[in-house]
Amino acid sequence: MSKKLKIGVTGGIASGKSTVCKMFEANGYPVFYADDIGKELLQSDPSVKQKITAAFGQQSYIDGQPDKKFLAQNVFGNPEKLLKINSIIHPPVMKKLTELMNEALKQNDIVFVESAIIFEADLEEYFDNILLVASPDQDKIKRVVAQGRMSEGDVRKRLANQIPDSQKKELADSTIQNDKTLVELKIKAEFFLTIFRQLVR
Repeated sequence: MSKKLKIGVTGGIASGKSTVCKMFEANGYPVFYADDIGKELLQSDPSVKQKITAAFGQQSYIDGQPDKKFLAQNVFGNPEKLLKINSIIHPPVMKKLTELMNEALKQNDIVFVESAIIFEADLEEYFDNILLVASPDQDKIKRVVAQGRMSEGDVRKRLANQIPDSQKKELADSTIQNDKTLVELKIKAEFFLTIFRQLVR
């Protein structure tokens, strides 16, 4: 029987981790995105909705939909509130992710989960291997601002809530340094995929 691997792919905002994960997907491997599952639960899970409303007020939802702008403004500049929202969302997210990973591993030897906060939320135990996609903060800021997703100040706030790459490198099993071209990033991702394939033989 071949070994099965659950691999967490992490990195700060706009580090390139989604690009790496899309490349793994293109090679036929299942990838689950913790952020997407979190958004889904925030919108549809009655228990999560009730806890968020109790913690942050009725204005957290408009017509049953999460007011992401209100939550982001209230949460990201406040470490205490960030801990609170994470304590509500993480347990059901990890429960769902564990179910999805276990199901996917029935047909696959390797499964990937993309999550920006594996280390911040102490989620290491869920994975056999953690791959960090690191990138200079200046590059992350440029990418997000260029995409029109948020202002430079907002990106800096978000980065301030994330453990710096220098520390994450000490915690991760391996690191892809994304500081050159997209082509090089894909070559590095292919290299790690080759290593992961060797590990399950």
